This record gives sequence, C-alpha cells and structure tokens, in this order.
Amino acid sequence: MTRIILTADESLTSNYRNVPLLDFLGCAPYDKLPKWVFRILDTQLPERDGLLLQAPYGLRKVESALLRDGFSREEVAVVHPRKIEMFINTDTRIVALYEMDPFGLGPVTMMFTNGGEWQSYTKVKFLELVNRINRLRVKNGFDFKLVVGGPGAWQIDFWKDERERLKIDHVVIGEIDHIAGEIFRKIENGEAEETIVVKSSPGIEEIPAIVAPTYKGIVEVTRGCGRGCRFCEPNLRTARHIPIEKIEEEIKVNISAGINRVWLHSEDIFLYQVEDKKNFYPNANAVIELFSMAGVYTENVNPTHGSVSGALAIPGMIEEISSIVNASPRHWIGIQVGLETASPELISKYMKNKARPFSPEEWPWVVLNGTYVFNKNYWFPAYTTILGLPDESEEDGIITAQLIVTMEKELERKLGKQAHFTVTPLAFIPLGLLKDREFYRVEEMINYGQFLHLYYAWKHMLKEIAKGLPAVMRNNLFLIPFLPLARLGSRILLKQIEKWGENRGYKLRRLEPLNIRIEDYSQNFTSSHELAEVY
Repeated sequence: MTRIILTADESLTSNYRNVPLLDFLGCAPYDKLPKWVFRILDTQLPERDGLLLQAPYGLRKVESALLRDGFSREEVAVVHPRKIEMFINTDTRIVALYEMDPFGLGPVTMMFTNGGEWQSYTKVKFLELVNRINRLRVKNGFDFKLVVGGPGAWQIDFWKDERERLKIDHVVIGEIDHIAGEIFRKIENGEAEETIVVKSSPGIEEIPAIVAPTYKGIVEVTRGCGRGCRFCEPNLRTARHIPIEKIEEEIKVNISAGINRVWLHSEDIFLYQVEDKKNFYPNANAVIELFSMAGVYTENVNPTHGSVSGALAIPGMIEEISSIVNASPRHWIGIQVGLETASPELISKYMKNKARPFSPEEWPWVVLNGTYVFNKNYWFPAYTTILGLPDESEEDGIITAQLIVTMEKELERKLGKQAHFTVTPLAFIPLGLLKDREFYRVEEMINYGQFLHLYYAWKHMLKEIAKGLPAVMRNNLFLIPFLPLARLGSRILLKQIEKWGENRGYKLRRLEPLNIRIEDYSQNFTSSHELAEVY
C-alpha cells in the first residue's frame, strides 16, 4: 500500500551527463535553448520498477524522517516523476513534490530568462508533472492531497493565483526533519493549514541519516551558515554541524550502492565545526579530518560551496586537502563561491561577515589572493555575483568588472595555464532579510556599471570555455562534439550582450585593473591563524 508518494520534477532527477555546473541547465529558457540540446544532455537518474535508485538529497531526508516517525517502508515511496502513474491509486493519501525552482523565480533562472519574461525548463517540467498528477486525480476520482515543499516552495506561496489554478493543496515552508510525521498526519486528517510555515529548527539529533542513495553521492555536513548575509535565505537558519560519524554513515549508504563519489554539501565547507564565531577562522583540523574520512572511501571528494575568505585565511588547509583528494592538473576540485560584488561598501552594508577574518575594505584583495590559493592547489572556483543589489551604484558595477579584469591578468601572470575561475552574474531576488525589496529586472533596471560587470564576466567565461572545457570533457567522450558548439554559442552570446548594450547607449571601454597584487607566502599547514594575522 503506497500511502505517501515523494517525487520531484524532471529537472531535479537528471544528472546532466555528470558535467560540472550543467545542473543549472534547467534554468535555461525553454523557448531559446533548442529542445534537442536539452534532450541530449538530460540523462535521468536510474530507477527500478519506478522507484528512484538515487534521489535528490532533500527527498531522502523526508523519506528518512517519515520512516523514523512510524510510517512503514511499504507506505512511503520515492518515485521517478516519469513513473508516478504506476503508484498513485485509491490508497494514496499524499503526493509530495520536492522543488527548487518551480516557477523560475530563482536568481540563476531570472538572469537567464530575462527577468522571468521567458519560461525556464524548471517551470515547464514542474507544470508538466503537476498537470499529469491532476489529470490522474480527476480522471479516477482519487482523494489525495498534493503538497509542495523544498527550497523553492516559497515561489508557490508567492503566486497564490497560480497555486489555486494548479490545485496545490498545501505548501510546506521550512525544515521538517523533526516534525515530518506530525505534518504529514495533519495533512492526511485535514487538520493542516494550506500554507504550513515551520518556524522551529531541528537539533542535530533530530536530523535523521539517509537510508537510501542520493543524487551524485551528496551528503550534508553543515546546515545554515552563520555569516549573516542579509540577502541569503540559508543565513536565516541556525548553523548546525553534522557529526562526522553521521556523515560517514551516509557516505557508506552511497558507496554501498556503487556511487564512487562524495559531494560534501554546506553553505561554506570551511566553516565546518567552526569555533571562532566572531572572526570565522576555519577550524582547519576539523575540515581536514572531514576530507580525510571521506577520502578513505573514494578520491572523488568535492565540496559544493565554500568561501574565498576561508580559503585565504589558512592557505595550508587547502594544500592539505588537495593532497588528501589527489588534486592535480588532471583532477581539479570544483567549488561554488559567492563573490557577490567587488564593492567594499556593499559588502559592508549587506554581508560584512563574508570577508572575515578579513575586512570589507580588503574584499577585492581577498578574492584575488583567495583565487590564487585555490588555483595553486588545483581548485576551480565558480563564482557567482549579484546584479541589482539594493543601492548598487554605477561605480559599484564598474569595480566588480575591474576585479574580473584584474583576476584574469594577475592570475595568468603568476600561474599561466593553471589559472582558472568563472564568474556568473545572477539577478537579485528579494529573499532573506531583504524580502521587502524589488526583484531585479535586467531589461528595465540595468545601469552602465552593471552592463560592464555582465559583459566582462561573460567575456572571461568565453576564455574559460576555450581553455578549460576540454579538460572538463576529457573523460566524457560523448560530449567532445559539443565543444565547438559551446565555443560558438559563447561567442554569439557575447556579441549579443555587446549589441544589447549598444542599443541602450552603453559603449564598451577598456578597464584598468585594480591596484591590488597577489602576495607570495608559505603554504605549509598549521592550524594557527595564518595569513589573516599578517595582513
């Protein structure tokens, strides 16, 4: 008897041929990216008899919580979205969808879809799934509740008219590890609010370990962050560090299923078990112990997110981790990093702890030197920046563009072909403590500084595609024919950005680098506070 069905839309059940950063392909505009390209790159996760053999991490957490709270294995099914019809029947009480970006309002999607003017693949795939579920419900007269949760659930609550049209019965916003069973039983019994906002947070002991494999071998090491950036939703959560024993337990679940990879997920890997809550010096010993433990099971160990300031604070920590995971010219470690802006004023106003243990005034220098630390140890940072932060001036945008130019020039001067980074500008989305602000609509709001920021970021991306993509594709022969297409597409995009700016009266101009330099220093590991104390 399948009482509760857990699933997600198809944009979240694809591994996109395991190409780094192609997880964001779903953010692309549906009417602009050719359907045949998406179909070729969309490789769905394996399933057996309709059950996902690997699933998004959030789904696995809900599954574990429900099993802990008294639901039986037969009552809870984590289902592939393409096979959901196999499971919905008269016994079904709840169909719950885990969603990241159901209406395409996320920062990456809003940037790629011209401020939401075009539909994203994430939205199309979500609507396709919901409409299939509703057709099945109406045709057979089934009496189950359709529930949406996950990081993107706020979008459903934001567009209430669309929610009503789609017959979504409940939206769950917040963490539910500690009360999943209670919430689902209230929904079953008709006792739940239409919008369920969970304001409490689970303690470490209330977060259950996964019982089945996750997408790409992801395991959570820290929930929340603690740096307090005002625009960031995860910063509203209390930072909690998962004990290394529980992390290892989850890694074993994935390894035993044949997943020879570990992705250590956090908002900032270098804050794992941090003890210095004022200056955010990394607890280097704890971070190294974490990678050492994961490295016992596989050398394919990657963090998801990290801070450039954390890497620069103790450079030897990065060198030690690189040794553990065998980082090399043929084995780069990817990491997503929030650069946000090069403006010290905006850093100080909205995210003053992001630079710690350094100061907001040092931020451009921190980014340059932190990238040097990454690259010297074969780490490839994929930076994101924000277009349209409240009160962002034209000069703020120009400084950010200048920093990109500076990084490109200085890193190549010091490291040659070993210099690698990308910068992806994203649209400001009113989240966190800035929910009362306005969505950034690039067509209507872009100023000259933001245009230069956008242009120089994509200009560098073109260079990185030309020199870096072949290395990424080296072990994925299927994708080699796409390399010329990627290069051509990037050139066309850059020309389009240039033409788009000209139509607004924005002429490109050569930018001078910022007056900052890369410092040389010893990288031998010590757990003491290193470079930040010197500067």
